[in-house]
Amino acid sequence: MSFLKKTLASFGIGSAKVDSVLQQEALIPGQTVKVTIHVYGGATAQAIDNIELKLCCRYIAEVTMARGREEGGSTRRMPQAHTLASWSLPYAFTIAAGETRDFDVELVVPWNTPVTIGDAKVWLETGLDIAMAIDPADKDMLTVRPDPFMDGIFTALEEQGLRLRQVECEAAKGFALPFVQEFEFVPTDGPFHGRWRELEIVAYRDKDQLQMWFEIDRFQHGATGMLASLLGKGELKRQLTLPCTLSPAQAGERVLQFLDSHS
Repeated sequence: MSFLKKTLASFGIGSAKVDSVLQQEALIPGQTVKVTIHVYGGATAQAIDNIELKLCCRYIAEVTMARGREEGGSTRRMPQAHTLASWSLPYAFTIAAGETRDFDVELVVPWNTPVTIGDAKVWLETGLDIAMAIDPADKDMLTVRPDPFMDGIFTALEEQGLRLRQVECEAAKGFALPFVQEFEFVPTDGPFHGRWRELEIVAYRDKDQLQMWFEIDRFQHGATGMLASLLGKGELKRQLTLPCTLSPAQAGERVLQFLDSHS
């Protein structure tokens, strides 16, 4: 084994590579996703100290920008990354030159993993920890669909003429995650057309129940981004809690009844 090959591998040239493959096209919160991790040996044998698999997402937060030695600073909306779930290989191993090793992994997709609509981004990040070398990594963008319960609610809203216009993941306090996903609907026809300008919804669930907060804008000044800031201050009054023992259709009907009685 030549000294040159070892040296080049330490700089990532001819080094081991990693690739993760999902066994399904889309993820659904609350369900288990199966992932196969392929590790491909490079030009020389290398010791792999660890494999780390992370399910990540992006959200937007207000960040204060420093201004040199001056106190304070301006704030800007900046993207932040959050790890939703992770897995690590419980042992080290050595991969020979040209060898392929496969690892089958299962990850539970957490509740409140963002649905990948609009600017929402979710990805799978896989990294090899190789001593004395540049660590190879693999990043795959993913598709996340609503769980059946949320899908039943979205379907009910759509059937009443409410069209989804914008979706954002915004920083928020008071939750297990550092953000909430906010859905903005506009009435294009149906019973709410002419009554509302827009409807904003934040949903947060666990295995037993779904909590929903609503903000209805009846005027022309707009309310984009309002929910996340209000949630952190506890100022929202329109809140609905649904037990997950309901069917998706029943959940949708409950939401429509609630909105009709509060608008």
